[in-house]
Amino acid sequence: MTQPFKRTTVTTALPYANGPVHIGHLAGVYVPADIYVRYLRLKKQDVLFIGGSDEHGVPITLKAKKEGVSPQDIVDRYHNIIKQSFEEFGITFDIYSRTTSSTHRRIASDFFKKLYDKGEFIEKTSEQYYDETAKQFLADRYIMGTCPHCKNDKAYGDQCESCGTSLNATDLIEPYSVISGSKPVMKETKHWYLPLDRYEPFLKQWILEEHKEWKPNVYGQCKSWIDMGLQPRAVSRDLDWGIPVPVDGAEGKVLYVWFDAPIGYISNTAELLPDSWETWWKDPETRLVHFIGKDNIVFHCIVFPTMLKAEGSFILPDNVPANEFLNLEGDKISTSRNWAVWLHEYLQDFPNQQDVLRYVLTANAPETKDNDFTWKDFQARNNNELVAVFGNFINRAMVLTHKYFEGKVPERSAWTEYDLATLEEFVSVKKDVEALLDIFKFRDAQKEAMNLARIGNKYLADTEPWKLAKTDMPRVATILNLSLQIAANLAIAFEPFLPFTSEKLRRMLQMSSCEWNLLGSVDLLATGNHLRKPELLFEKIDDAVMEQQVQKLLNTKAQNASAEQKSAPAKENIDFDSFAKMDIRVGRILEAERVPKTSKLMQLKVDTGIDQRTVISGIAEQYKPEDIIGKQVCILVNLEPRKLKGIESQGMILMSEDSAGKLSFVQPAVDTENGSCVR
Repeated sequence: MTQPFKRTTVTTALPYANGPVHIGHLAGVYVPADIYVRYLRLKKQDVLFIGGSDEHGVPITLKAKKEGVSPQDIVDRYHNIIKQSFEEFGITFDIYSRTTSSTHRRIASDFFKKLYDKGEFIEKTSEQYYDETAKQFLADRYIMGTCPHCKNDKAYGDQCESCGTSLNATDLIEPYSVISGSKPVMKETKHWYLPLDRYEPFLKQWILEEHKEWKPNVYGQCKSWIDMGLQPRAVSRDLDWGIPVPVDGAEGKVLYVWFDAPIGYISNTAELLPDSWETWWKDPETRLVHFIGKDNIVFHCIVFPTMLKAEGSFILPDNVPANEFLNLEGDKISTSRNWAVWLHEYLQDFPNQQDVLRYVLTANAPETKDNDFTWKDFQARNNNELVAVFGNFINRAMVLTHKYFEGKVPERSAWTEYDLATLEEFVSVKKDVEALLDIFKFRDAQKEAMNLARIGNKYLADTEPWKLAKTDMPRVATILNLSLQIAANLAIAFEPFLPFTSEKLRRMLQMSSCEWNLLGSVDLLATGNHLRKPELLFEKIDDAVMEQQVQKLLNTKAQNASAEQKSAPAKENIDFDSFAKMDIRVGRILEAERVPKTSKLMQLKVDTGIDQRTVISGIAEQYKPEDIIGKQVCILVNLEPRKLKGIESQGMILMSEDSAGKLSFVQPAVDTENGSCVR
C-alpha cells in the first residue's frame, strides 16, 4: 500500500452476459479477487466487494440476433446463470448486480452529462462503416475481415483473436458485415470523444512515476500505450441497445460499452449503499483495487482513471493486479468454439468440490504469463497435494486423537528440541503468507500455506506417536496437541483459498474463532476441547472421471470441425487475372527464431529460389524454431513488404488452419527445387 487506508473497495471485471463463466474468467479475475477479499475480512479490515454483469455492447446483440430473441432475454438468462454460479463457487460479492438496472442507467447518464457540461468531450463527425443492406452503422464487432498482421480471415473490427492485436475496423482486409454479409461502405456520423491525449501528462506522472509497484505486465502495457501517444476515444456508438446518450441531437446513439461498463462498479455500490456509496468512491482514505484480465488493462488503468479524473470528485485506483490468460489443454479458451470448462457444468460434474478447482486454478494462476489448464494436472494436484498432503495430515491427526484420547485435545508437556524446531518452521507462516497476499502473489501464498500441511505430515512421520503409545503417553499427548494446533492453523491459513474446506475443518476441530491475527499460534485449541468425528476433506479422483472430461473436450473439437465444414462459406469469386497476379513459389526455411516480446511471431529466412528473404509468420505458438529449419514451404513472394515489430516481412508463408486453430504448412508432397512455381 502506498499510504494507510481506512477501507478498501474491490471490483472485478464485469463478465459479458452473453454466456456462462469459464475457468479462464475464474483464474484471471474472480478467484484471486475473492482470495484477497477474504484475507482482508479475516484481518477485520473494512472492505466492499463489488461485482456485476456487463449487459450492453455488441456481443449481446449478436447473440440475440443469432437466437432470434431480444437482447434483454439474453442478459436475463446469463446474468442469472453467472450470479448463481458465483454464489455456489463461494465468490463472496457484497453485491452482484447488472448494467441494465435503473440505478446504473441513471448514474451512467449523469456521469456522461457532467463531463459533457464541463466541456470534457470532443464532438466529431467522422466516416464509419455502414451496412446498406441492414440500414445501420456497424460497431466494430459487427465487422469481420482478414487481419493485416497474421492474415487470420476471422478477425473482428476491434481485435484479432488469433494474434491478439488491437485493430481499427478500417485496418481489416476485405471487411464484411456480420449482419448481412455484404461489403460495408463509409458514411458520416457524429460522436463524442474522450480526449485521452489531453490527460497524457497526468497519466505519465500518476502511473509511470507514482505506481512503479504495479505488476510488471500491467505497468509495461500502460507504458507502451502512453509511449505510443494516446488518442481521443469515442464514448458513443450508433446502436439501439444500451444507455441512450443523454443530450439533444443524439437520437439513435448509446454510450459506448467501455464507457458505460466501469461506471457499473459505482452504480452497483450505490444500489447496495444508496446513502453512503460516495464514501467508497470519493473518500481519499478509501483504497480502490480492480481485479481484471490483461485484455482490460488499458480500460482500467488509462481510460477509466481518465474518466474519473475528468469528473473530478472520485478517487483513482491504487492497484490493478491484472493476470494473463489461461489456456485449456494447449489451446486458447474460446466461447464461440465452446472450448472451455464452464463453471456451472463443473459444479454439476464435481459436486462439493469447489475448492479443488479453486486450488488448481490458484496453483496454476497466470500471474506473470499465460498458463495452461489440463485435466491431468487437475487430477495430479488433487490426488498428490490435497489428498496426500493436506487431507492425509488432518485425517491422521484426528484419527490418532480419537484413538488415544477419546477425541479430546490432549494436554501437552514440555517441548523437545525437535518440537521447537518444528514450531520455528511453522510460526512464521503468517508473516510469509501475508507478505505475499499483500502484493497479490496468490500462487506463492497458497504454496506457502500448503507448507504447513507438509510440516505437519513430516512431524507425525518423524515422531511416530503410534509407536510411543505403549510406553510414553505424555509424549504422544504433546505430539498430537502440536499436530492439532497445526491443523487449526491450516483452517485459518486456507480460509481465503479453500473456504469450504476451511469451514468443514473448523467444524471438525470445534474451533471457536477464525481470525488472521491468530495464525501462527499454538494455543488455538484448548486442552480438553472435544473434536467431532473425522471426515475426509478430499477424495481421490479416478482416471475414468478425467477421461470423461477429456472426451467431452474431444467431442467439442469434433463438433467444431463438423460445423466448420458445413457452415464455412466460400469467399467471393475472383477472376483468373486476379489469381494469376499471385506468385507462389516453393521455398526452404534456412533460419528461424522467435520475435522478441511477442507470443505468436517467428522470423524466418527463406530460400525462395530467387533470393533469400526475411518473412514474419504467426506460427510461434505452435512450432519451435529448431523443428522447422530445413522444411520446404509454399511462399507468396510478390506480397507488398510490411513491417511487423520493426522487421520488414517480404512475403507470406501459406498455412492451412483447421477448425481448432491448428496450423499446418502447405508444402509439396515430395522434395522439389526451390523456386518452383505453384500453379
